[in-house]
Formats: sequence, structure tokens, C-alpha cells
Amino acid sequence: MNGSTNEALRSEAPYSFGKRNGSSAVFDKIFTAVVWGIGILVILFICGLLFMLLKNGLPKLTWSFLYSIPSEIEEGGGIGPALFNSFYLLAISLVISIPIGLAAGIYLAEFAPDNKLIGFVRICVEGLSSVPSIIFGLFGIALFVEMFQIGLTILGGAISLAFLNLPMLTRITEESIRSVPVEMKNASFALGSTHLQTIRKVLVPVALSGLVTGICLTAGRAFGESAVIILTAGVTTSGVMWDFNLFSPGETLAVHLWYVQSEAIVPDAGEIAQKATSVLIFIVLLINLVFRVPLWLNARKTRS
Repeated sequence: MNGSTNEALRSEAPYSFGKRNGSSAVFDKIFTAVVWGIGILVILFICGLLFMLLKNGLPKLTWSFLYSIPSEIEEGGGIGPALFNSFYLLAISLVISIPIGLAAGIYLAEFAPDNKLIGFVRICVEGLSSVPSIIFGLFGIALFVEMFQIGLTILGGAISLAFLNLPMLTRITEESIRSVPVEMKNASFALGSTHLQTIRKVLVPVALSGLVTGICLTAGRAFGESAVIILTAGVTTSGVMWDFNLFSPGETLAVHLWYVQSEAIVPDAGEIAQKATSVLIFIVLLINLVFRVPLWLNARKTRS
């Protein structure tokens, strides 16, 4: 008797928490349909927005447009120097912000004491993450233009972009490190690893997806930023395609797009704006893809 009762309980156990009455099943289906509907609408909206922005500019893109010098009066100018400056400022700002941001986030997550001072620092970091970018541009003017008297330069724009991205990168790094299960950290300590070895071999690899997401967000924001660049690097270029001089003016593609739409007098300003918009969107998507591919390959290698 007991054996048959236990067997019956075992057979019902997997479904004891999954039973739903009629109304619950209906509500569950409605909720699932609503979630699917909202998700599909969001995807359609994004695809429609991208199509609207790319349909006029993408078919007209040519290699000469990407490499040519911008024209002030005549039509047919390109975006070569502005496009180069965009990548140049992005690279310099990431070289500055990634090591400092990762180090600050790891310190707050692993080494910082739990006191009022560190709590105040975290509040400041979160506040700086939501500060409008023009504030960092005004800070760049005060620091590089007025204090150091170096004018509107690539160097000032790159460092100002690094300041802009540091709070977000620091916060994302801290949250990514904290999200690693404490059991993995304790297991590393139990095997005799030092704290530094645990961070390098356990915490950072496990939190890599979140860290890469933070870097993608900061890189995309830096590449498409205009307010900071206008105030610290200017709205002109040196007129040279490959100008590595850090003290040259540093108009980027986003700034050039703003200038063409608002102040340019060239006859084909509208067409230049459409093509520049397509290039800007395509490169931002490419940046995210470049950062994500190694994660996909690593995840696939881990599963196999």
C-alpha cells in the first residue's frame, strides 16, 4: 500500500507546481501574447526606423565620398577627414577610458570598504552617468581652451570623450563583477588562488559579457557624440585626410552631419546628410558586431 502511494506521489510531483486552473491558463496565454506582440512591435519599429534612415543614403554611397575632402561651396564633397577623426578620437578615448573605468569598477566591487564615503562615490558615479554631454563639453572648454590654452583640438576632444564615458563604464564594470556568483569566487580562494588571480582568472572571464556590453555602449556613444566635440574639438578639420597631429581641429562625422544639416551652403547638403547618416549608423552597428563576435565564438567554443 505504501509503495503504491509513494509511486503515485512521485508521478504527480513533477506537475504539482505546474497545475493551472482555467482562468490562470487563459491569463497566461493572454500575457504571453501581449509580450510577444510588444516585442514584435519594437522590432518592427527599429527595422522601420533603420529603413527610413538608410533608404535614401545607402544606395548613393561611393568610395570617393568616403575618402574625399569636404567641400565648402561646390557640390560633390566627401567625409574623409571627418570619418578619420571619428575613429581617431574614438581610439584615443577608449585607450584612456577602458583601463581607468575597468580598474575603478573592479575596485568598487572588490576592494572598496562598505562605508559612507564609498556610498557617496557610487552616488556621484551614477549621477555623472546621467549628466548631459554638453556639461562635459563645457568642462573641456574650461580645461583645455581656457586653462591650458591649446584651443579646439583632437586631444581635448578625445580626453573629454573619455571623461564622458568613464562613469558609465565604471558602473557597468562594478555591476558585472558583482553579478558573478560568490560560490565561484570562494571556490577560487579554496584552491589557493590570490585575490588578483581570482579577478584575472575567474571574475573577469565570467563577467566578460557585461564588460563588453559596457565597452560597446561607450564606444557607440563616443562615435556618435557631437556636443562634446563641437565644444572641445571644433567644427572644422585640418583638410588633410590622414592627420595624426593631436593639436589639429577634430571635426567628426557626427559633427559634420550636424554642420551640413544646419549651416552648410553646398547645393547637395541634403544628399550629403543622407549619406553621412547611413555611414554613421552602419559604423555604430559594425562596432557592436566587432565587439560581439569574439563573445559568440568563445561561447560556442565553451559549449562544444
